[in-house]
Amino acid sequence: QVRLVASGGGLVQAGGSLRLSCAASGSIVSIDSMGWGRQAPGKQRELVSTITTGGTANYTDSVKGRFTISRDNAKNTVYLQMNGLKPEDTAAYYCYAARVVTEIHTHLEVWGRGTLVTVSS
Repeated sequence: QVRLVASGGGLVQAGGSLRLSCAASGSIVSIDSMGWGRQAPGKQRELVSTITTGGTANYTDSVKGRFTISRDNAKNTVYLQMNGLKPEDTAAYYCYAARVVTEIHTHLEVWGRGTLVTVSS
């Protein structure tokens, strides 16, 4: 069974920074893309950023220039450095992994539990 465990959320003032981390575990052989989604109260979940094994990153328009995603393939860990935070970034942030190959199964998509980010104005 694959687990994604995220950490690093918290309360920060507008303009501040936070760094989220997410580690995947569970007899993993390889992971294609990893990334982060978020869900604000009353809204649908949106994909914020993804990064491939080779390091190609993508961002939703609202976070471009403020958020930076990175990845440690050896540790199956993905990070999200969030700078210039705005109140509208307030949401539960979920770690995501695509095409996770384990010793017994390939998981097309895995989501972890959320970590809450609250940005005060």
